[in-house]
Amino acid sequence: MATTQTDQQGRASRPAGSQTLARGLRMLELAAQAPVPPTIAELAAGLDVHRSIAYRILRTLEDHGYLRRDDAGRVHPAPALAVLARRVEQDLQAAALPELTAVSSELGMSAFVVVWDAGECTTLVTVEPPRGNLVTQRPGTRHPLDRGAPGLAIASVLEAAERETAAADGVPESVFVDADATLTRGFAVSNDEVITGVSSVAVPLRLPGQLPAALAVVYATREADVERLGGRLADGARRIAGALGHAAP
Repeated sequence: MATTQTDQQGRASRPAGSQTLARGLRMLELAAQAPVPPTIAELAAGLDVHRSIAYRILRTLEDHGYLRRDDAGRVHPAPALAVLARRVEQDLQAAALPELTAVSSELGMSAFVVVWDAGECTTLVTVEPPRGNLVTQRPGTRHPLDRGAPGLAIASVLEAAERETAAADGVPESVFVDADATLTRGFAVSNDEVITGVSSVAVPLRLPGQLPAALAVVYATREADVERLGGRLADGARRIAGALGHAAP
């Protein structure tokens, strides 16, 4: 039977799960999100475990094709992980890809779709412009709902029960005040919230049968016509909705 953990104030939190599984999943995250492929020692440090434990977890993930080591001993995501990723919100990815390509090419910025699940915003798919891009958003990148334009865009279309869940996860009420303003405006803007020197514009993308999502662009912070960016993204969201057989969000 699963046990229930409590926080420092003694409140009940989520049930405790498998420590080994949690470490394996965390290792996948560390390997996928690291700007430079990590070593086993670096993974062990990230997991706060002895190197021998990290090695056993890595061997298991290698055996299943989710991670691999290069000749220098650095750890990379492996093909089996990509296969799993392609099946996540597969319809949304397929519908969004042509529009992301068009937006990225027209605006000269990385265009991406973010989904909200399990209390976090996760980048689902990204398209980079053919040239001149200095900022990107890697698939699998995660951030809290209350940080960044995509989070605000998603928060603006959450239903009451979803807002309650987000609040229980620690999202401050002020986020939903800002989100309501975003819904009125039609798009969200953030500057230096997730990464210093980086700005983003996003619009909500809420479709039946799909996770709450946002369509966004990211760029080095500078003067930008955010009304133009927001309008182009809103057009893109409508086209994605249409490709999935739904009315405009």
